[in-house]
Amino acid sequence: MEYRELIYAVKGPVATITLNRPDCYNAMNVRMVEELFEAALACDEDPEVRAVILTGAGQAFCAGGDVREFIERSETISHYLKRLLTLLHGTISRISRMSKPVIAGVNGVAAGGGMSLAMACDLVVAAYSARFTMAYSKIGATPDGSSTYFLPRLVGLRRALELIYTNRVLTAKEGEAWGLVNRAVPDAEFAATLNALATELAAGPTLALGRAKRLLLMSGQESLETQMENETQFIVLSSQTADFREGVKAFTEKRRPLFTGHE
Repeated sequence: MEYRELIYAVKGPVATITLNRPDCYNAMNVRMVEELFEAALACDEDPEVRAVILTGAGQAFCAGGDVREFIERSETISHYLKRLLTLLHGTISRISRMSKPVIAGVNGVAAGGGMSLAMACDLVVAAYSARFTMAYSKIGATPDGSSTYFLPRLVGLRRALELIYTNRVLTAKEGEAWGLVNRAVPDAEFAATLNALATELAAGPTLALGRAKRLLLMSGQESLETQMENETQFIVLSSQTADFREGVKAFTEKRRPLFTGHE
């Protein structure tokens, strides 16, 4: 696919998706979300990609939906929103089910659907200049983009309600304290920290990491006994991989394992 609203680049085992509408703070329109969906599929399907970075161009991560388009399409807004969200929610499903770690590199404001997109990633690295706000009720809208699933799980119900009701703006360090952000770092260290984490994860046992992600997502809907059975089945699958054999051998030989991410 030809990308116009984002930049898709692969360097070694790390794919980087950069939302690229800096003139409007990377606000999402249908074209951008179509491209984001295709980029997520490309990452999922490429066996050489073992970690993914999602970030924004310019001074923002993503300002959410493009409100200017909401105005322009006011006569057909229901159709427009259903198309936009079908693509966005499909993208988020692919991110969540992908057997590769996905890191949100939040370099600036993450508002509305942009905050939702960051929360849907596995890990979040945020520059000190980053800001997080739900923003939906500012335009009389309810949350979308999986935020009502991830937000209460990350910060708890009362804090989730506060963020939705008041549109409180959280700094990167506040986001870290609340559990929205894994690492808040000075702006000068942001790119290096983000790339180092992606490189570290890309060198890991990709299949095992992906299965661990699936187990965690399953855990909220399963009983204790069912979840333990899921754990048994997944670790048995992991034990049949080349990475498992390499990990065990490296442990006994007291050396760093060299994982390939393959069966």
